[in-house]
Amino acid sequence: MYSHRDQKKFLEALKKYERKFTRQEYDEYKIFIKRDKDEEEFDSISMKRLKELYDKYFEKPDTSKYDKFFKKNPDSESEK
Repeated sequence: MYSHRDQKKFLEALKKYERKFTRQEYDEYKIFIKRDKDEEEFDSISMKRLKELYDKYFEKPDTSKYDKFFKKNPDSESEK
């Protein structure tokens, strides 16, 4: 079960993707925002829909491109 904190996190993350929403998704998002302002905790169906929107639009940053900066040097392990 999701908490009120998760609800806030999803809504904040989706804020910058509003322009990409379809009309129906935008209408749902606005309803979610209104319900959140009323400090209403979402039911399981609403949370499921919010999570679907989050999964569809929110892209986690690709951290694999930074691996080359943080790899251990194999020579340093053999010195120990």
